[in-house]
Parts: sequence; C-alpha cells; structure tokens
Amino acid sequence: MAKFGDHPSLPQPIEDLLMDLVHTVFLKADCPPRVKQGSIGDLKLIEVESEQNWDTLRMEALQDELAELVEDNRHRSDCFLEIDRKGCKVIQLGDLRIACAWPPFADAREITIVRPVAKLSLDHYELDERLIERLADHHRGVFICGRPGSGKTTLAQAIAEYLDTKIGAMVKTMEAPRDLQLADRITQYAPLEGDLEKTAEIIFLVRPDFVIFDEVRRARDFEIFADVRLAGVGLLGVTHANSALEAIQRLIGKVELGLVSQVLDTIIHVEAGQIQQVLELRMTVKPPTGMQEELARPVIEVVEFPSGKITHEMFAFGSEIAVVPVEGRAAVGVSPLKALARDQLVHMIQQWVGVQCQVQFKGETSATIYAPQNMISTLIGKGGENVRQLQEELGGMHLNIESFEDMPEGLRAPKKAHWEDDESDRRSKGSRSWENQGRGSKPRKGKNNRR
Repeated sequence: MAKFGDHPSLPQPIEDLLMDLVHTVFLKADCPPRVKQGSIGDLKLIEVESEQNWDTLRMEALQDELAELVEDNRHRSDCFLEIDRKGCKVIQLGDLRIACAWPPFADAREITIVRPVAKLSLDHYELDERLIERLADHHRGVFICGRPGSGKTTLAQAIAEYLDTKIGAMVKTMEAPRDLQLADRITQYAPLEGDLEKTAEIIFLVRPDFVIFDEVRRARDFEIFADVRLAGVGLLGVTHANSALEAIQRLIGKVELGLVSQVLDTIIHVEAGQIQQVLELRMTVKPPTGMQEELARPVIEVVEFPSGKITHEMFAFGSEIAVVPVEGRAAVGVSPLKALARDQLVHMIQQWVGVQCQVQFKGETSATIYAPQNMISTLIGKGGENVRQLQEELGGMHLNIESFEDMPEGLRAPKKAHWEDDESDRRSKGSRSWENQGRGSKPRKGKNNRR
C-alpha cells in the first residue's frame, strides 16, 4: 500500500491545492475550490482564490486525466480503480483517495480528494500500559468510534502496525474503499464481487490473527463483524458514533443480547486525535440495579477502563433491550430504571386494553397505577391474574391499581380519554382483548380461548 505522502504527480491545478496540512480538496464545476486544512480535530473549511477556470469542461478533462493516471501507474500496487459506477468513480492514487461524480448521480461534475494529515505510531498516543496489553491480546472484539475527521482511522493504522511489528500477529484488513496507510506485508481486502460477506469467507481461509474492519456502517456490516468475531478472529472495527455508548447501541438489535459482549468487549472513543474514553463490556447474571434479588437475569455491564467503574447496564426489559445508567437521576427525580418501567407500563396497558393511565412510584420496587374507575376490575383481572402478569413483565415490581379520583396532587389524568368510548367498546376492551394479547402481544393458550 502507499506510503504516507507518496502519490504520482497530479495535474498541476490539483497539486497547487494540496498545500501543507490540507486534508481534503473539494472541486465542483462553476464553483471556487475549497479545502479542509489543519490538524486532526481542528480542520477548517477554506475557500481558495484561484485564476483557474473550473467550468464543466475543465472538470471533465481533469477527471479523465486522473483516470489515465491509474492506467499509467498500474505497476504500482497502490494505484487502482476502486469503484466504477454510472455517475461515479473512486480512485486510489498512492495515499490519495479521489472520488469523481457527475450527472445524473450528482447535479454537476465534482472531484473530492482526501489524504491523511498524519501517520502516527501507538507510542504517540501515550496509552495506559493496561490498554496496550489489552490491545496486544488480539483475540478480542474492538470498536474505534468517533465523528468524521476525529482520527479513528489514524489510530486503527497505529494499532494494526503495532500488532504486526511488535506482537508478530498476522494482520489483514477489510475495507471499502481501501485507503489505510499500512506496511506492505499487511494485505488489504476490498469487497469481493461487491460483497464484504464474501470477503469474510476468504478471510477465514487465510487464517489471520487480527482483522481491521474499516467503516462499519450498515446493518449488514455489523452482522458481518459479529460473524467474523464469533469465528474466533481478533477484530477491530472503525465506526461513526458520537460516543462510546452510542457505538455499543448501534450493535444492539443486530446481535442477540447474550452475544454482544462476546462480539464486542472494548470500545475506544476518539476525539480530536485523542482517546477520550475506553469502555469494556462484561457479561454477568444478576438482578439489574433496582430490581429484586430473585429476578436475576443476564446483564451486560458497561465498565469504564481501566477504573472499573460501572456506568450502564444492558438487559432484556419486557420485549425491549434496556440500556440504563447505573447512577444519576433525571431532573424530576425519577431514576432511569423507574422512567423506563413507567413508559413500558403505560405502553403495555394502552396496547392491551386501550386505556391510558398514570403511574407513581412508591419505592424502589413498587408503583401505583391510576386508571378510570370502570376499568380497574379489568386491569386487576380474575384473581389478580393481569396484575401478576404485569409484575412479571416489569421484573417483579409490586403494583397497586387505584382510580383517577384517588390521584395525589401533581398528577393529572391523560387528556385523551380512551375510556370514554361507548359501552360496547368498553366491554369489548375489558373482556377478551387482554386475555387474547398476553405477553409479547401473543394469544394465550387455554380453554378460555376456544371458540
């Protein structure tokens, strides 16, 4: 692959724009050129004064010249046509990634040139020795996350070369497009026949110790990430997220909860070229914070590294996956777990019997539901059956049912009074609707459901 700062000579108008510390060049027909200039995390968009005519014909000629450069430098392994589609080409010329677009894909001819502004080793980051040891154990699933231009790829390159040179691991990459600046002996794979899943199949055959998966974006990318990791390959993914916690949440729903900590155990958040936070995922079986001891379940703890402080818990809550802060209170004094339970409770009652209600917590494990007087018996159910079911759905929380008339000051009845329908609607909602829904909105089995 290309060395940092090495690329074939470009057309002079473009070379003139690649000034010191220029990260990206933006050219568009009939518009003055603009560049992003500065250091990682401090890039500024600047309009450049130029006497060059950047009309459509000149832009088309420049695109043709760039395509010819690929042909002229076919002897170089770092010069190739990455993507060629109707209205778009992506070219790799040394350390430059060049995207060309034209109508009908774009509204006008456009050239975007991206180059790295720095190439760092892992020593430049002054990492905690415990984190370096963790990364050196290349049988892990790691995410590097951050906003565009925050330095994610630069850190991924440093880790890859550390594993290759210092640890002696066999490192490969999966990229679309391929633009990591790595040592020649680290092979970089593109999507095979346009499909990264096929690339993953080849990855298994070449038996790497560690794989860099650049730009994990789409839902299918997260699924491929999980498949490769569960096959036992050490994996580092680069993904866009505003925080380490958001990167974890992007994986939820693509992977079963019980597998999340096996797929991903370390998340590194990068901002302005510096590591801002490192999180670790640990699977345990216990009651989530605030629930009763007998309600133990699989819980994934989100832990700050290396302090070991638990910041969040992830667990199944009803039909949803909850990500709840362990500490902190909302402005109104309701804990995150209580707020989650309240929303889940109101939603379940509304969905099952068509009644809106109010909820007030009496303690850590008990709450009172306020509902219309004529619906209380329906909510309780025969022998308290419905209340027991709600309590199980909410992790064993003790529930009382009272009418709106008994609500304390500060609570108000919902404005949209669904319970004010005609008598036949109320009877309909109060009879078989609840019984036929049951958990997960599935009909209950039993003789009472026979027609």
